[in-house]
Amino acid sequence: MARSSRIVRVGLLAGGLVATLALFAANVSAQPTPVVVASGLDSPRHVTFSDDGELYVVEAGRGGTAPCSLHPAMGLFCLGFTGAVTQVRDNGPYPEIVSGLPSITNGNETLGPSDINLTGSQKFVLSIGLGGSDQYRAGFGPQGALLATLVTGKLKKDGVSLFADVLANEASANPDGTDIDSNPVGLVRDGEGYVLADAGGNAVVRASHKGTFTTVAALPPGSALAPPFLGLPPGTQIPTDAVPTSVVHGRDGAYYISQLTGFPFEVGDANIWRVVAGRAPTVYASGLTNVTDLAFGPDGALYAVEISSVGLLNGPIGALKKITPGGSQHETVLGGIFAPYGVAFGRDSAYMSTCAVCVGGGQVIRIPLA
Repeated sequence: MARSSRIVRVGLLAGGLVATLALFAANVSAQPTPVVVASGLDSPRHVTFSDDGELYVVEAGRGGTAPCSLHPAMGLFCLGFTGAVTQVRDNGPYPEIVSGLPSITNGNETLGPSDINLTGSQKFVLSIGLGGSDQYRAGFGPQGALLATLVTGKLKKDGVSLFADVLANEASANPDGTDIDSNPVGLVRDGEGYVLADAGGNAVVRASHKGTFTTVAALPPGSALAPPFLGLPPGTQIPTDAVPTSVVHGRDGAYYISQLTGFPFEVGDANIWRVVAGRAPTVYASGLTNVTDLAFGPDGALYAVEISSVGLLNGPIGALKKITPGGSQHETVLGGIFAPYGVAFGRDSAYMSTCAVCVGGGQVIRIPLA
């Protein structure tokens, strides 16, 4: 598959979404009423609570104007240092805690900082995306060296340093055996290292504190019905990339991995995978669409964010869903949301980033839990 199918596609299809959103709103009832707790964000992605109860949202940013590099399938992307980590508070201001992080855009799609894990009251490790090869990254020059890596730093202090080069691992190990493409997104701490979903590499890998890698799982590719605009014979099946997006650690010791699925982002084609070290991945839940994040709630249940419940080719109108273990039908907690992305749970509420495709229009909402 072309590399474009591996990028977490969130910069799509703005036109016509008002009507779609209105249609969803008209068909959703008995849902909790969300409250906006942060706004004005640039492409917000994962949200995370620290051990001391502070909430942070990672902003992929708005890219920049130079240097630029030509993606073989997605056109010219330009780099800026507009990515950030912002603290979110229910009451009062929400300051940028870390700023000046690498961000790239082609005017339609933005990639950059994605997920953060706090290792103490101040220290953190953060994933920064790319969605391409080592040659593509090299096109940005030295300023693009931290794209497709994990970086480390301290809150309230700008400037980060390399923790592990995810793209270098993809180029050398290539866990899924296809083209070289890396886009690190969701991560979770694992001892002194981190387990992360490489959406570009179709794999979940572990990065040690020494910068070395091991493969946790390479997710299998799928297939989907070719959309009519490709001009293929009716009924033609085309391969789809796995595109893992988030990883969480279950109480049973297993890892649970969300899946967006590659082009054509087919409805109902995404799974949640369960991975136990040394064993092949198994499907924990199916029937989902374009999942970007997972989190366990205070009730012990697993929840998933669909950035689009209708398939990204039809627009990013998504939902928060409560997962039925082993099932293909799942409860919609809140639907009809424009481009939701990340979720984290407090004691009595879920906090979710929305408008993940929006520059200056992203939000974090609080969803009361009954």
